[in-house]
Amino acid sequence: MENEKTYWFPAKTYGWGWGLPNRWQGWVVMAVFVVMLIGGGVFLLSDSVGVAGNIFVAYASLLFTLLVAVCWLKGEPPGWHWGDK
Repeated sequence: MENEKTYWFPAKTYGWGWGLPNRWQGWVVMAVFVVMLIGGGVFLLSDSVGVAGNIFVAYASLLFTLLVAVCWLKGEPPGWHWGDK
């Protein structure tokens, strides 16, 4: 057994944050995020009421916050990188 921790989201080579997933679990998280974002857009923005746009922005912000939380918990520790990996 390896004691090495496997990350779903590796740190970016340049800049701060995470890159594309390198494990299947990370790809599932990304797929769920995209499906929920598109589904929410279709459902919320199909209404002709002007308030639906504001609700969609709040919904998308919540989804984005959850995605960042999963990346923070299951990803490599973020930090500034300048190609030094």
